[in-house]
Amino acid sequence: MPGSLLYLLNVSNASRLSADSGWIYADILTRALTDTGCDITLVCPTPVSDPRVRHMVPPPSATGKYRVRITHDVGYLAQLLRATRPDTVVVNQIEAAPAVRAAMLDAHTTAQVVGYCHYLPFSLDDHGHLVKDPAFSDGGLERPIQLAFASGLAACDRILVHSRTAHDWTLAVSDHYRAGVHDRVHIVPPPRDPRLVRADVDAPEHALGLYNHRLYGHYGTDHFIDLAHRLTGNGLTLRVMDLFGRRDPERVALDPSPEHALARFDAIPGITVCTDEGDRERYRALLADTTVGFAPFRSGCTWSMSIIDLHAMGVPVVAPRMAWMAEAIHEDLLFDQADFDSALKIVDRLVEDPAFWNAHSRRAHESTRHLAPEQVAADYLEAIR
Repeated sequence: MPGSLLYLLNVSNASRLSADSGWIYADILTRALTDTGCDITLVCPTPVSDPRVRHMVPPPSATGKYRVRITHDVGYLAQLLRATRPDTVVVNQIEAAPAVRAAMLDAHTTAQVVGYCHYLPFSLDDHGHLVKDPAFSDGGLERPIQLAFASGLAACDRILVHSRTAHDWTLAVSDHYRAGVHDRVHIVPPPRDPRLVRADVDAPEHALGLYNHRLYGHYGTDHFIDLAHRLTGNGLTLRVMDLFGRRDPERVALDPSPEHALARFDAIPGITVCTDEGDRERYRALLADTTVGFAPFRSGCTWSMSIIDLHAMGVPVVAPRMAWMAEAIHEDLLFDQADFDSALKIVDRLVEDPAFWNAHSRRAHESTRHLAPEQVAADYLEAIR
């Protein structure tokens, strides 16, 4: 039977939850888990939408991509464990798992610790070598962050990852740092959003492309901008989503690449920068109006909520053959990273051949059936049992 679960969730985009994949995942999953009888306490700055999920607001915590990985309040965690006495603790920021273990000693509790690898601070190259994530390369911190991640792995009883790609990369870093977690890693992909599901549809009347990813430099945005020049020159109209809207000066100072990308997109004829303004219905309408979606050129990608959203809506996605995209996208729609001519040919065929589009629309939708929330909840409970 499901037991009590303490879910520790960090939120990096509290001002625009529609762009925070970790919060969206938790919002959908906790509802499905509660339906099975789980008693869930969520510790998060923002509650999820299901009122059955008990919500606790954590004290002001570290912000920024580095501080949140190395700053953990063991005293607060021990107090939290004494108050909730969970059977399972889910650590969304896996680097916090050792602190949770220390807090468990203080609180005299024997809960199992489940780490959720929402983001891997490394990738593997074609030769199986660990590659630092450029998002974590400031000041030489990529190695300390990798070590903190490996320490988090070693502190967990169960480790959940999104995909086969994430599974292989996690085992590689475990081997590299001798964390010894091969028997603890389970693939449990995040659920699709039930609000974004559509099957058996026809291609929109007017050809329209959509790029609905974050615009950070480490997402390979500059590569997509180069491709976008070719696509619009070939006659395709493109929409590029600005997921964050106006960011505060501190976030811009940390990484100004989204603002630089927006300026470049604005200068390309045939591209419209749009936003859903945090409205899920408007987001659905943007997806429904799309003929072809585009994946990011992100070498460290282990899963993409934006691609799953498009697939669940029956929209084919064209992608570079790299990372998780090579696992999740049909071979017909993959191209080698530098081969923009192949990408253009794939797009042309999707636009001009209704039978080809319809076949890949059905394949895209079918590829998300196992991501129905009730199925993911069952897989989740099986993995942590």
